[in-house]
Amino acid sequence: MAMAAILLLFLTLFSNSKADRDFDVRQHLSTVTRYGAVKDIVDNSFIPSDIPQGCTPIHLNLVARHGTRSPTKKRVREMEKLASHIKELIEDAKQRNLSLQKVPAWFHNWESPWKGKLKGGELDIKGEEELYQLGIRVRERFPDIFNEEYHPDVYPIKTTQIPRASASAVAFGMGLFSGKGSLGPGRHRAFAVTSESRASDTILRFFECCQTYKDFRKNQEPSFNKLKEPILTEITSALAKQYEFNFTIQDISSLWFLCKQESSLLDITDQACSLFSPTEVALLEWTDDIQMFMVKGYGKSLNYRMGVPLLKDVLQSMSEAINADEDNQVPGSYEKARLRFAHAETVVPFSCLLGLFLEGSDFERIQKEEPLDLPPKPPQKRNWRGSIVAPFAGNNMLVLYSCPANSSSKYFVQVLHNEHPIPMPGCGGTDFCPFQVFKDKIVEPHFIHDYDTLCNAHLDESKHKPETSKLSQLFRWIFRLGGNDDTPSHGVEL
Repeated sequence: MAMAAILLLFLTLFSNSKADRDFDVRQHLSTVTRYGAVKDIVDNSFIPSDIPQGCTPIHLNLVARHGTRSPTKKRVREMEKLASHIKELIEDAKQRNLSLQKVPAWFHNWESPWKGKLKGGELDIKGEEELYQLGIRVRERFPDIFNEEYHPDVYPIKTTQIPRASASAVAFGMGLFSGKGSLGPGRHRAFAVTSESRASDTILRFFECCQTYKDFRKNQEPSFNKLKEPILTEITSALAKQYEFNFTIQDISSLWFLCKQESSLLDITDQACSLFSPTEVALLEWTDDIQMFMVKGYGKSLNYRMGVPLLKDVLQSMSEAINADEDNQVPGSYEKARLRFAHAETVVPFSCLLGLFLEGSDFERIQKEEPLDLPPKPPQKRNWRGSIVAPFAGNNMLVLYSCPANSSSKYFVQVLHNEHPIPMPGCGGTDFCPFQVFKDKIVEPHFIHDYDTLCNAHLDESKHKPETSKLSQLFRWIFRLGGNDDTPSHGVEL
């Protein structure tokens, strides 16, 4: 019995040790995860559809997030404060005559990598590469779609007016059309990237134009802070005991953010990330994921139903492609791909509108607009992971196929998430859905909601307010547009 107990203990320790060695923190950074770290993580239990012989892709819709970006100016300041506070903690330990042997070596001379940086939030060189390579892969995967001479009406590229999104669109276009022009050694060509005004972009920045949503998000902050607090308190207590430092909850929050930035941007995993065990990382990741769930995902139907203008835009482009195919229009005279580049606040609601990453019978619940339970807490498994749903450069592609007349349906829609087929609960759990079923079961049920009614119904009340109030609102709006994007309204993190 004693030997059996010893053997069991040994096997447990060995198993845990191996699990720790196999754990890659770069895959557990929620929406700060780099695309390359997770793009090929798929649900092995799902078997993608075999595209029937004779089916040809005729149109593609892409909704993509910008690539890996640098910290915003607000976060840069937070990192500089953290560097100063670490020095204070070490000095405090010296004054208390504590042994400094426990202090992580990197603490002693650490300075923020972004010290003195005046701007922030721009597309990182890694983000440029993510989108450039994505453009190359998309072209190689769908040669039937990208076989026409470039024209902005055939391959429109749309983006928000946020620089990291438009830069991502440019990087993608450079990959997509590389070798197709005459500019430079790479034979690049010029192409058009268009965007709507930030104040009226209800297709890609619907979250910023929706006053009801902005009010809701602001009011939710206490709720998810309350959910995070027990986990942050527990980890703060554990690290304070381990290192004998007077860590605060804010310290741990900042160190977790540093871990995410170091590992994502700099491939450094042996500094801030080394402070946390895999179990603690999983819990911190979960807190980020539930925040995303509550204010961008299935936590409230408003989060995704305000994205209906984008869904209508996708359906319209598909319908026009079908009409062109039916009318045998001349190649080059109609649109073959609509390519969009935006933010996590765009990609996450759009994924929800398609019914992706749901558990069990959740699709029926969202059709009834019933609230969903929060994603299960680790160590339980969950479908809803920010690192998979919306990593940097995360994307959804909807590919429209034209199939032979003897098929059950002439037109089908295949949904790819991060370039891999993904099941749609609204279409019987398949990734290859008859267009009419896709339209009737997944898309049009959302159209019972009107964007203006959802987002701005209460603004009718303002019609009865004095003109001076409207004027002051106009000035506030003008100054907000002229401000730095590092501090978007109500703390929206793009």
